[in-house]
Amino acid sequence: MGRTPSFCAVILAAGESTRMGRDKALLPWPRQSGNAAFADTFLSAAIRLFFSHVDVVLVVAGKNVNALSPIIYANGASLVINPDPGRGQFSSLQVGLHEVLNRGRDAAMITLVDRPPVRSETIETLELAFELAATHRKWAAVPEYQGKHGHPILIGREMLEAFLRAPETSNAREVEHAHQNYIEYVLVDDPSVAMNVDTPEQYSSLPSPLLPVT
Repeated sequence: MGRTPSFCAVILAAGESTRMGRDKALLPWPRQSGNAAFADTFLSAAIRLFFSHVDVVLVVAGKNVNALSPIIYANGASLVINPDPGRGQFSSLQVGLHEVLNRGRDAAMITLVDRPPVRSETIETLELAFELAATHRKWAAVPEYQGKHGHPILIGREMLEAFLRAPETSNAREVEHAHQNYIEYVLVDDPSVAMNVDTPEQYSSLPSPLLPVT
């Protein structure tokens, strides 16, 4: 599938990863890579994946900006800084979406950095579902795997504005629930959409990817 210029990709990577004990954005991926010096990380793999679908990738960083910026710039993405990441993940989402609008875009693909990248085919499925759903006045496409909703989510201008209007004390799930009738839930055969990697044990249990990230 060709690129969709109206989309910006947004990767939320400003968390402090306290339960993991090290920055989840920097975790090697694939996990069992034989040469760590040439391994991707969760962050670089996510950037490269999104660049096969969009022409702008924004990475929202916080206190970890010095550690992440070399990876962000080396992979052609753009850095966006959350000046107060202690406000929580929703504040990073709002910072990223403001930058989407600043770039003159009206739609976004959003993911969290604390997970292995999904398959490229999964994003293609979501893009097609989003385009079809938009004709039925839907605002977003959200992947679903075995009854669990996940990422990346694709949102149009209406959902983008709903996120930005919400109080900073909100969270994305609350906003999505309030606009549930405008969301297209898309069944996908990709367990990565619903994975959360918060601890060393969860990371060590991840299988190696069956397909290379492109």
